[in-house]
Amino acid sequence: MDNIRVEAPLTKAAARSLRAGDSVLISGTIYTARDAAHKRMVESGEIPFDIQNAVIYYTGPAPAREGRVIGPCGPTTSGRMDAYAPVLIAKGMTAMIGKGERNAEVINAMKEHTAVYFGAIGGAGALISKCVKSAEVIAYDDLGTEAVMRLEVVDFPAVVLIDSYGNSI
Repeated sequence: MDNIRVEAPLTKAAARSLRAGDSVLISGTIYTARDAAHKRMVESGEIPFDIQNAVIYYTGPAPAREGRVIGPCGPTTSGRMDAYAPVLIAKGMTAMIGKGERNAEVINAMKEHTAVYFGAIGGAGALISKCVKSAEVIAYDDLGTEAVMRLEVVDFPAVVLIDSYGNSI
């Protein structure tokens, strides 16, 4: 099966075109955020980037080695963001990248507001980091590896784990 090329930010029309099980290569701008950043965004009501059509990658990158843009940046368990994801989806986020299952509230928000959940390969952080062409901390630098970063990625490999219709692999 061929990979589907996906551009980030991800429009709702593009999200609707994807189906559970599709293999994708994501290129464009994505943001990193884990549970501490999610909690801060939701509790403060202030999102430090344009949430419309945003793709958030659940990762806490390791420090970059000399000559590298970013260190290994594998996906973290998505369930830790389940308490916050529905709020961000309702505000316009169209995709999340992580690993593991999502709860019913997240899936219902995805169906209601048109969002998808991509899975990245756990344990492949060093390989994934090669897809990152630039990385910049844009908020919450006090959180260290959990700071929000803007990443420019090319051909970031993922699989649609749950589509915007609620279908899951």
